[in-house]
Amino acid sequence: MRESVPYIVAGPCSVESRGQLSAVAEALARLPQVSMIRCGVWKPRTRPGGFEGYGETALQWVAECRGAVDAVRRECGGDRMRFCCEVALPEHVELVLRYGMDAVWIGARTTASPFMVQELTEALRGTGLPVMVKNAPSPDVRLWMGAIERCRQVGLTDLTAVHRGFDVFRNDGYRNNPLWEVPIELRRTMPEVPILCDPSHIAGRRKPIATLSQTALNLGFDGLMIEVHPQPSVALTDAGQQLSPDELAVLIGGLVMRSTDSVVADEELRMLREQIDCLDTEVLQLLASRFAVSRQIARIKMEGNLAVFQPKRWDALLRQRMETAQQLGLDAEFVKGFFEKIHAESVRVQEMEMEKLKIDN
Repeated sequence: MRESVPYIVAGPCSVESRGQLSAVAEALARLPQVSMIRCGVWKPRTRPGGFEGYGETALQWVAECRGAVDAVRRECGGDRMRFCCEVALPEHVELVLRYGMDAVWIGARTTASPFMVQELTEALRGTGLPVMVKNAPSPDVRLWMGAIERCRQVGLTDLTAVHRGFDVFRNDGYRNNPLWEVPIELRRTMPEVPILCDPSHIAGRRKPIATLSQTALNLGFDGLMIEVHPQPSVALTDAGQQLSPDELAVLIGGLVMRSTDSVVADEELRMLREQIDCLDTEVLQLLASRFAVSRQIARIKMEGNLAVFQPKRWDALLRQRMETAQQLGLDAEFVKGFFEKIHAESVRVQEMEMEKLKIDN
C-alpha cells in the first residue's frame, strides 16, 4: 500500500438509503485519489435508541450501485472502485462475502476484546480478504498488535492498521485524543504494516480534519480513512464530523505526502541527525550519572534511617524543573512527565540499593 501518494478510503459513516449511497459513491468515484469507499452497514451505538444501520439491506444497496460507480470510474480513467465495511460478528463475514465486499475492518470496540477478535479472525480464515484493524479505545498498543497478530495466525496477510484516536481522561478538545506516540510505537514494532489515520473519529468535527490529516502524513502514515456524506448536516450518524465530497476534494488537494526514505535526505539533514545522535548519547550518559548519585543517596538515607520517598523535596524539585523548562522554552507538561519518570526510576534504584546494602551487612 505504501506509495508516493496517500491511500484514501472515504465514505459515509452509515449507509442510510440507496440514494444516499449512490450519490456519495459516484461523487467519490470522480476523485482519482480515492481508492476505496467505506460503508457503515452495522452501526450499534454506544447507547441504544439511535439509527443502527440497515445491515444486509445496506449490503444489497452496495451491490446494486457498483455498476454505476464503475461506469463513472471508467469515464474518469480510474481503476475499479473497491468497497469495505466493518465486521464485528462471524455472521457479518458470511454476509460481506455473499455480497462481494472487497475488504473489511475490525472496529475499535472489537479490537479491545481478544475473545471477539479470535472469533472474528476464525470466520475470516481462508477468505483472503484485506483486513484493516482499528486501535482499541484505550491507548494500549499491545491490544492493537494482538489483533493484527491474531489475523496473521489464521493466514490473513493483507493487513492495515487504522489509527482513530483514544478515549482518555483528557481528550484535549478532540473526540478521541490522537496520542501520536501510540501509532508511532506500532510502526516501530511492526514496520511492515501500513498505517492509515482516521481523522474523522479523532476530530469529532469537521474543522480539524485537514490539519490532523496532514499531521498523519508528516509522521509517515500511508493514507487516510475519512467519513464523507452527500449532505453531512442531515446525516443520521456522526453528522458533525463528516465532510461533503467537495470538501474532501479540497482537503486532498492541499495534502503534502512526506517521504520516509532516508536516502533522499540531503547533507544538512544528515549532519543534524548526527548531532541528535550525539546529544542522545550525552542524555543517556547524564542519566547513568544521575542514577549513580541516587545509589549514593540511598546509602546516606539508610544510615540516617530516612524514607526513600521525600514528598517535600520532590514537590520543590518538580516546581523548580518546570520553571527552568519554561525559561528554556520547553513545554512544561512534557518536562513534568519526563521528570516523573526519572523520579520513579530513582526511587526504584534507591530501593534496590538499600536491599543490596541490607544483604551485604
